[in-house]
Amino acid sequence: MAAAVAAAVLGAVFCALGEVRSAEIPLPDFTSYEVPDTQHPPAGQPWREAIDVVLLAAAIGAASYAALVRRSRAWLLGVTIASLVWFGFVRQGCVCSIGAIQNVVLSLVDADYLLPWSVAAFFALPLVSTLFFGRTFCAAVCPLGAIQELAAVRATRVPRWLDHSLGLLAFVYLGWAVAAAAAGGVMLICRYDPFVGFFRLSGGFPMLVFGGALLLIGVFVARPYCRFLCPLGAILGILSRVSYRHLRIPPNECIRCRLCEDVCPYNAIEPPAGAPDAAERARARRRLLAALASLPVLIVAGAAVGWLARDAMSSLHPRVRLADRIYREDAGEPVVPTDATNGFRASGESVASLYADADRLRRRFAWASAAFGGWVGLVFAVKMIALCMRPRRDEYEPDRRGCVSCGRCFWYCPKEQVRLGLIDESQLPPAEPPPR
Repeated sequence: MAAAVAAAVLGAVFCALGEVRSAEIPLPDFTSYEVPDTQHPPAGQPWREAIDVVLLAAAIGAASYAALVRRSRAWLLGVTIASLVWFGFVRQGCVCSIGAIQNVVLSLVDADYLLPWSVAAFFALPLVSTLFFGRTFCAAVCPLGAIQELAAVRATRVPRWLDHSLGLLAFVYLGWAVAAAAAGGVMLICRYDPFVGFFRLSGGFPMLVFGGALLLIGVFVARPYCRFLCPLGAILGILSRVSYRHLRIPPNECIRCRLCEDVCPYNAIEPPAGAPDAAERARARRRLLAALASLPVLIVAGAAVGWLARDAMSSLHPRVRLADRIYREDAGEPVVPTDATNGFRASGESVASLYADADRLRRRFAWASAAFGGWVGLVFAVKMIALCMRPRRDEYEPDRRGCVSCGRCFWYCPKEQVRLGLIDESQLPPAEPPPR
């Protein structure tokens, strides 16, 4: 059958070119040939999407129960392993709540893009749960966080100033990904997912190396992607600040023993802080006024830098890169044709149409690049403002933005040991007085 089809195709081509005559090469007889039915790929199965959404909600509920009610690190690890197996290796990291950010943005700017309901649910459930329970989704449900949590076997703390500085990268990455998705539907988060290659047991060599390097670093620096790069983590950190409930270190009164601060690898334990004196309050007010004055300056400066970088931003889109490559080839530059340029020339599309499309995309990316630059300026300005504020604390408390509710502090809290009946109240160390 294959030979007959090939002969028919060759015969048709030769006849069309006038290189052969039907009298010289008779066409084969296909009267008995049966044309096969056209095969269509099966449509998506809604029940599979529903199962994933139900399991996501159940996993978030289990993690929240383990962190806030059961107060069990062991239970959290159980949910972590189950989430890694299902959402990571079985579902191969897709649908991903982190990558869903791009789909939501694209649905807001492109009326022709229909957001799947399951993707919307994967995006919304972590947001809603964080408003109620803190970052319990990060604690044990997200497969990217789960694989890093299990790798952090020798995690130590990094200097607090470095932790806060690197934490700004997540907000920068968030703005970059949103701008790219809004301008041209470029899915940067999915393109640079460091662990999807492990989940799918395949992937490009550079990303496998990147993911392996993050896991290796994560052995000593807990969750480097979650803390310093994850765009969803940046959003959830903000929402966690106003969550209805949040993980609490001691079950009741804190005795200020500092054990929780020593064991937390995320720098997410805020020590007690007394009220500043008059001189320190005056200095803090001056710093705050300077930071507030720098806010519009940094935003405008960032937007200007973003506008100047518009060409680099637009090159993220493959259509723009193709137009640039075609232009260089037609201009006689010493460039080797690529599969993309060869495919374009074979498609029959006009170069003028390609250039017009690329120009339209460049204009969109120019404004997106300026907005991204302004966002970066805003991020740095807000961080400067936050550093000028020093709220009073009488006990050790989790930093609601940075705490991922991992539960490491539970076991080391003497008050928790008393609650569990492992030690007697009389064995507690004396409580330190609160700061003044």
